[in-house]
Amino acid sequence: MASAQAVECAAPPERVWALLAQPDRWHQWSPHVRGAEGLGSPEVLAGAEGQVVLRGGLRIPARIVEVEPGESWSWHVAGLLIRHRVAPLPGGRSRLEQSVEGSAPAWSIAATLYAPLVGLIGRNLVRVAERD
Repeated sequence: MASAQAVECAAPPERVWALLAQPDRWHQWSPHVRGAEGLGSPEVLAGAEGQVVLRGGLRIPARIVEVEPGESWSWHVAGLLIRHRVAPLPGGRSRLEQSVEGSAPAWSIAATLYAPLVGLIGRNLVRVAERD
């Protein structure tokens, strides 16, 4: 079962997408992430396998599952499947939707616990997008 989070944003979808899909920019809105290795550049790339690099240098294996440029992408990070979607709203606004699900029962518990953090990080991304 997936845990979903969504937040609306005054920034246009293109600006939200750029922050979300460019690994070199993840550190701008995700306080625990320094970046990524091997997941695509400048944007995430479907089928790419690499690592998420956390602050302190910890590396977690990751694989980009699918990408719909400018719209959505999903990835496996350890035992979690995380989906991201940017939807346009009237007036040049956007909506950031994210969901987390586990690949096995223990990972489903982890997904439930991680989902609120994903929501918090999403709200932070929106603040950055609105500020830029």
